[in-house]
Formats: sequence, structure tokens, C-alpha cells
Amino acid sequence: MAEMSCRILPIVWIILRRMIDTLFQSRHDDSEVIHMATLQEALAKKIPVWREELASVKKQYGDKVISGVTVNQAYGGMRGVKGMICDTSVVEPDKGLIIRGRPLLEIKHLWPEEIFYLLLTGDEPDAHAKASLQQDYDKRAQVPEYVWDVLHAMPADSHPMCMFDTAILVMEKESVFRQWYDKGMTKGEYWIPTLEDSLALLAKLPGIAAGVYRIRYNKGDLIPWTPGLDWGANYANMLGLPDPTGSFAKLMRLYLNFHSDHEGGNVSANTCHTVGSALSDAYYAVSAGLNGLAGPLHGLANQECLSWILETMEKFGGVPSEAQLREFAFETLRSGKVIPGYGHAVLRVTDPRYAGFLEFGKEHLASDPVFQTVSAVFDVIPKVLQEYSEERVKAGKAPIANCWPNVDAGSGALLYHYGLTEFPYYTVLFSVSRAMGMLSQLILNRAMGTAITRPKSVSTEWVKANAPKA
Repeated sequence: MAEMSCRILPIVWIILRRMIDTLFQSRHDDSEVIHMATLQEALAKKIPVWREELASVKKQYGDKVISGVTVNQAYGGMRGVKGMICDTSVVEPDKGLIIRGRPLLEIKHLWPEEIFYLLLTGDEPDAHAKASLQQDYDKRAQVPEYVWDVLHAMPADSHPMCMFDTAILVMEKESVFRQWYDKGMTKGEYWIPTLEDSLALLAKLPGIAAGVYRIRYNKGDLIPWTPGLDWGANYANMLGLPDPTGSFAKLMRLYLNFHSDHEGGNVSANTCHTVGSALSDAYYAVSAGLNGLAGPLHGLANQECLSWILETMEKFGGVPSEAQLREFAFETLRSGKVIPGYGHAVLRVTDPRYAGFLEFGKEHLASDPVFQTVSAVFDVIPKVLQEYSEERVKAGKAPIANCWPNVDAGSGALLYHYGLTEFPYYTVLFSVSRAMGMLSQLILNRAMGTAITRPKSVSTEWVKANAPKA
């Protein structure tokens, strides 16, 4: 079987290349010719192999049970129920985020362009492929004027996330997928225009996000995309914040890397997947996913963490001592409140993204009082939480599942240091990054022919009648 596959795959690749070239020539006007790039070529080689693997897995294991569900899980947001496939990344409770088999801290040096390539293909791009993707973004980065018209027409006090999501949805008319679908195409071709929409979106998102910042907070004229500058550095530059040493651009690359993906079940990724499973194009699907990211329980955590840090500093007139932090932490917990940034739905160790940000802070802003407070909190709070958890157990209450920091415990302090002090905007930064994960999952689901999402719901009466029999 393996030998046969080796003989067949080159033929499949030649046929697929000819099909793609024909499709691009026949489905677009001369002014809309789309050129194949290294990323597209890599996917075109891999997708037939993945389809064969998927068919084999379904044939061999299709009737096997991979998860059960309790009544508490059904009422509790399906937490922990295994019910979908995501190959771009996984989150292991004892390891954190793993992208395509690579623990995050092993690939923290990669730029966002490389992360997107890795998410899609499972491979790091070589220098040529990386440069090809950057050049592709250069060609697609121009934001349509009508987007700025819409954003300027919105109320002056509009939330930055509303502005950002609206800009994406407004561009739906640009969708190549919708154009191809209306003209007719096979299911095997769905991934090709979806990739085109994804590249077009990713190229424009930093410019849109930076434009939202400058319009919403009256920062002056828009700053254009700089050809030849990478994705993360372009975003940093277009925001217009001072960056004499280039360390803010380094932070943006790291931030966009760390927030890019977090498996398939989080609200934004799951929403994008569900909307995309109905064959809604990338503009509809990503806008929907980011609407979920705007929710306080998903995308607002880093600003809440930073607010708590600043309140702590105000209470103690600067960086608190270990004893002051310990006393304040117990006071917070015993009053029924939580310490923002500590604990995670899946993780049971320090979030590696937090560790990466802490390392960056110690290298670039070790003398910053806000960062010093974040670092001091890390030295104190896990011990306090462990002691408080023991108190709860003695009182007959449930223990604290995770006493360690998540990514949001430190990221806000880094942004604050570089002058990005408008808290409501922080989720837009998250969104630019998370779009890479959502779009990579969308492309791969189209390539694999993933079915429309349609879980079965039951009523409370059904649970009462059937749960006792289980």
C-alpha cells in the first residue's frame, strides 16, 4: 500500500497543479490573476496525503468511542468532551500549548509568518518560503477605502472590537470563495479559494487593527503598510507608538506567535469552525469567531489582570513587598473574589506563554515598576493559592484546580510599558493573532471535507427521564 501511494502521489500532484492552474485562469478576470506561492504549493502536496490518512483513520477507527459526557458536562459548556478534531495545535494540561507537535517555548523565536506556515503545513518554512509569504502579504495589504469610510462613520465611542469585526465583515464582498462557489466548484477545490481569502485577510488585518487604534483614540493619520517589513513589525509600526530600539516590534512578533492558536474548542476557534462548517466564507467565519473573542470570559482577561496589578500598586504606593502581596492576596480570596490571571480551564502548570513573556520582560524592561509587580506576584501568588486551596479542603469545599499563571497574567504589563495603555483595545491585538489559528483550521477543514457542525441537543425533561437509567 505504501509503495503504491509513493507511485500515485506524484501523479496526483501533477494533476492537482494542472487543476489549480486551470481554475485560477478560468475563474478570474485578467485583473484578478492569482499567482501560486510556496505555501500553496506545500499544501497542494500535503492535502492528498492527509485525505488518504483521514480516510484510513475513519475506516479503521470510525466506530470507536473517544469520549463520554456527563450531565454536568452537558450543562457546563461541554468542558472536556472530546467531540471535534484539530490538528493545528493541542493544549496538554501538564505542558501547555503544542503547535504541530512543537512545544511553544521551542518555537518562540519564529515570526508570525512562520507560525502560520507551520500551523497549515506542519513544517517550518525555509528562507525562500518565508520571503514568499511576506511578499504575498505585501501585495495584498492595501485595505479598501470603503472600509475606512465605514469606520470613520461609526460612533466616536464605538468599542474597538466592534470596529475591527465590522471592518472584516464589510470586506465580505471581496471573498474569492463566494465567487467560486457561485460559479460552481467541486468539494475538493474548496480549500483553494479559502486559502486565498485567508491570505487576503491576514495581509490586511494589521493595517485594519492599527487603523482602528488610530481612529478610535485620535492618534492622527493612518500609517501605511511598509513593503519589505515583516507582519509583526508592520503592525507595531502602523500603531505609531515610539520604538527607538525595535523592542516593541519584537514584542509584537512574540505576542502574535503566542496567541495564534489554542486548539479547536475555545470560543473563538469553535465559533469560526461552526460558522465555516456551513460553508460561510472566511470573512463571515472570522468575524463571527472574533465576536466570541470579544466576550469578557474569553478575550478581556489580560486587561482585567493589568487592572488588578495597577490597583495593587496604587494601594501600596508602588511595587508591593512580598508580605504586602501575601496579605492582599488572602484578603482578595477570602472576600470571594479571584486573582485575575491565575488558573486555567485546561492547564495545570504555569502557562508557557506566561513564561515566555516573563523572560521577555526580564530582558527588555526589568526596571519597569509594573513589570516588577507582575514578577513579584508570580513569586507569591501560587503559594498563597495552594495554602488557600488547603483551607478550602479543610472546610469541606473543592480545592483550587490550578494555582499557576496563565498568559494573561503578564501580557498586559508588557503592552502598557510600550505606551499601549488603552485597555479596551487589547482584545484587538489578541484578534489579529488568533485569526491565524482560526484561518488555518478553516482551510484544513475545507481541505478535509469536514461536515457541518450539528451536535444533538436534549431537553432537561429528557435528562430527568434518561439519566437515572444510564
